[in-house]
Amino acid sequence: MGNGKKKATERRKDGRAMKGRPPHPRSVVPSVRPSDFRVVGRPLRKVDATAKVTGATRFADDLFLPRMLYAKLLRSPHPHARIASIDVSKALALPGVKAVLTGKDLPIPFGILPVSQDEHALALDKVRFVGDPVAVVAATTEDVATQALDLIEVAYEPLRAFPDAIDAVEHPDPAIHDYADAGNIHKLIDLEFGDVETGFREADLVREDFFFFEGNTHLPMEQHAAAADWSPSGKLTVWSSTQTPHYVHRALAKVLELPAARIRVIACPNGGGFGGKSDPFSHEIVVAKLAMVTGRPIKITLTREEVFYCHRGRHPTLMWVKTGVKKDGAITGMHFKSLLDGGGYGSYGVASTYYTGALQTVTYPVPRYRFQGARAFTNKPPCGPKRGHGTPQPRFALEVHIDKLAEQLGVDPAELRLKHLVPPNSLTANWLRIGTMGLGRCIEKVVAGSEWKRRFKQLPYGQGIGLACSSYITGAGLPIYWNAMPHSGVQLKCDRGGGVTVFCGSTEIGQGSDSILAMIVAEVLGIDPGHIAVVTGDTDLTPVDLGSYSSRVTLMTGNAAIQAAERARDLIAPHAAKKLEVPEERIAFADGRVFDVEQPKHGLGFAEAVELAEAVEGTIGTVGSYTPPRSPGRYRGSGVGPSPAYSYSACVALVDVDPATGIVRVPKIWIAHDVGRVINAASVMGQIEGSVYMGLGEALMEEMAYRGNRNVVHKIPSLLEYKSPTTLEMCDVVTYVVEDPDPNGPFGAKECGQGPLLPVPPAVANAVYDAVGVRIDEVPITPEKVFKALRRKQKGEDPRFGPTRFPEIPWPEPTRVPPPWEGGDGTAVGGKERQKVAGAAKH
Repeated sequence: MGNGKKKATERRKDGRAMKGRPPHPRSVVPSVRPSDFRVVGRPLRKVDATAKVTGATRFADDLFLPRMLYAKLLRSPHPHARIASIDVSKALALPGVKAVLTGKDLPIPFGILPVSQDEHALALDKVRFVGDPVAVVAATTEDVATQALDLIEVAYEPLRAFPDAIDAVEHPDPAIHDYADAGNIHKLIDLEFGDVETGFREADLVREDFFFFEGNTHLPMEQHAAAADWSPSGKLTVWSSTQTPHYVHRALAKVLELPAARIRVIACPNGGGFGGKSDPFSHEIVVAKLAMVTGRPIKITLTREEVFYCHRGRHPTLMWVKTGVKKDGAITGMHFKSLLDGGGYGSYGVASTYYTGALQTVTYPVPRYRFQGARAFTNKPPCGPKRGHGTPQPRFALEVHIDKLAEQLGVDPAELRLKHLVPPNSLTANWLRIGTMGLGRCIEKVVAGSEWKRRFKQLPYGQGIGLACSSYITGAGLPIYWNAMPHSGVQLKCDRGGGVTVFCGSTEIGQGSDSILAMIVAEVLGIDPGHIAVVTGDTDLTPVDLGSYSSRVTLMTGNAAIQAAERARDLIAPHAAKKLEVPEERIAFADGRVFDVEQPKHGLGFAEAVELAEAVEGTIGTVGSYTPPRSPGRYRGSGVGPSPAYSYSACVALVDVDPATGIVRVPKIWIAHDVGRVINAASVMGQIEGSVYMGLGEALMEEMAYRGNRNVVHKIPSLLEYKSPTTLEMCDVVTYVVEDPDPNGPFGAKECGQGPLLPVPPAVANAVYDAVGVRIDEVPITPEKVFKALRRKQKGEDPRFGPTRFPEIPWPEPTRVPPPWEGGDGTAVGGKERQKVAGAAKH
């Protein structure tokens, strides 16, 4: 049986058959054949092929495991419809099919945000986009499972579909969900910080513009996949390509009604995430349920087309911005509106909506600010967080808008920005606390490197140069679900051989978080990073970290790791000092040694120091955790935007525009990023340049395009047709790393994985205007749009391409929060808040 082909239950040498484990009571497998099991390891005894197999059987020398089953999802062909009936009998009768589930088998809803628990693993009574999961099949092969999907009979009652946000706003019926703020408007926000109208009256120039940012998707090389195993002892293990194992763990416990302690989620190293694997997904839940139902391990791998249906990518966003400025460019007031196309479900959408209005105030001083945001449900795949979550769209609008203001004022756009920067260690109108602020140095770097003064408005027709700036959070100030616990935890174990193991729930998605953990701990303990073992993303083995999103890992897990490492150092130091006969305050850790700082040659190896400490203290293990500082904002909505630190970027793009075709090429980009303090230089450069690549794709070609009828069918759900830059389209990048250490970051570090994307699209748009004199006020900036704008210019019409209206929206009464310089304390006054206070006083 050495080749593993014979399958049966082994018998002891005395002829008695070993007792196999009985199937778990929740297993509903009617009968299990010997062929359903495979042998793991090298068997040492003969196998009786006639022995009856009743469950997974473990022997002293061999391990028999049930053979893997494969799952496939049946997805809706309709964008909006009621499910009248589902008949799975023919699918169940197909040889090789082991289980079929429908919505009634998983009736409990889930969602990433507590306020949007609107998804079901399988649609219960209604589908809300083409691709919505309706049923799932588990079979012995993927081919059999796919065949079974064709045998499932679903009767649908089609409903009117909503292809875009404006249509959804203007037609409240039929409602896609029954919990929206108004009709098909999922979320409505109206925040005012100071009297904006007064700001406009004080301005020397007031300008308003419309912009549109088309939706696009993450396009990770690795598709979504998950596997699950249900042990005979009733323990569920799920392996998934996820960025947020902790939130998947919570969703599984809720939907499957299992104690959280009986669920283990292992986040496999991701082949790209970019925010697209931040939600708990239906495929993760259905494989878990199928494993419980069949008693066998289940695997599901989504096709590339299905990844497009999972989506959670960039929201298509319509924007209107009105700004008043003085003659020198100082802003007196700003009013910003956004309308997001959210797709069929909530996802992170409420947070996404707030983010489209949160960070306008962190780059240039805005003394009075009003934000109105709306998110509409539509019958498209749900949108969510993509690199820069909710902020690239408004940053595109704001930076192009600022360039237009500079032109009207007759001011160099680089000089205007440099003259008006938010001061460090300050509060913004919407109560965001700014720490270090290196944007000025970033602008100076790219202006000098690109020879801005020589090139701006000086290049031949068809060539242009454009500038844009941005800022992004270094981790969100609040968790997704409200609690007072740390956002990140780290456990440390020091062993006698001098090695150290770091345990943390963070997830490696290609951004280098594992290496950051190793380098931070190595720096504190003074040992080689190669002596650090890192264990991450396993809910059984590691303390909670909320996940790899919002550029939070370096700062939050880094600070937790520093705390744990410093505690380990403090445990070891006294025992080393005693051995060396020196005061403890003179002990230092470096180069794998523990030594006297006044006599560096007088010391001992790190491993020996650990042994000394362990002899007295016992096993050397420590913990560390991190919770962000509390935000000064106390109003409803203030939880989105606060961050322990903000990174800053400046970008200059050089473009070539062919006036005959409208084709735009970007030969070179200069980008500077304020990273706080570099911990891993190679990772920092890679993240910045990767952001440039993704920003270039969004600027020029990427879009989630749907057919122009009400079927709302995705045009191009494949890598073959969804356009993203290849190495041929990728430009040369000159990167400047600006260090302005922030005291809230580990060793002063801030984020670098998302922020550098933000200035790329507006820099390209501004460069196109410099090249050919037309404004493209929406992305992607395709040849068709440039060509149409050029034709309008030739006809003497407005030389632009972009939206021209913002729909009427039933905004709620604004939440008014006085800014700090008007005596505010971060809380709202008047309106609903005042009414609540008055009502409470009456009672």
